[in-house]
Amino acid sequence: MAAMDLFGRRWALRILWELRAGPLGARELLTRCAGLSSSVLYQRLRELTSSGIIAPSADGYELTRLGTALGHALQPLDEWATTWAQAQDDQNPEEA
Repeated sequence: MAAMDLFGRRWALRILWELRAGPLGARELLTRCAGLSSSVLYQRLRELTSSGIIAPSADGYELTRLGTALGHALQPLDEWATTWAQAQDDQNPEEA
């Protein structure tokens, strides 16, 4: 339940998504996450760092081995979400 609480916090999964391809600094994360305030970003970075999911690096922040493993674990959910989004588009073609 602790993991669900952490990942359910606003912006947590989006930050992890943005870090999936490699390290990013705080400014780049703010740019990529329109609407994210700096105070919330730094709070999430502290939480994700203290939980061992991300770590500071020379280039900002990056996923740890545990964070990378989380990405692999979430891959089936990402595939399901893609299928679901396509089904939504098929049901509502005027909105696509």
